Amino acid sequence: MTITVDGRSTSAYVGESVAAALMADGDLSARTTSGGEPRGLFCGMGVCFDCLVIVDGVPGTRACVTWVREGMDVSRQDGAGYRRGTGDPGHAPAE
Repeated sequence: MTITVDGRSTSAYVGESVAAALMADGDLSARTTSGGEPRGLFCGMGVCFDCLVIVDGVPGTRACVTWVREGMDVSRQDGAGYRRGTGDPGHAPAE
């Protein structure tokens, strides 16, 4: 199947986690902290929150426990929910 990672189309497999697709895409980091430190897959089971990404506009999604689906839009995350390198929020909560 095809997903979008940081604005680029990439291949993924049915049953694969977003974290596995990111690793296969060649960049092991999933997010950076508000201080700029890179974080990636650590525990691989949804406990540590190091693999947070933006999926379909929703920041703070754990990549290791989220399964890919056709057409999914994934962005690596800066800080608390900005698309990497843009300073744009991934999703504005409804008021």
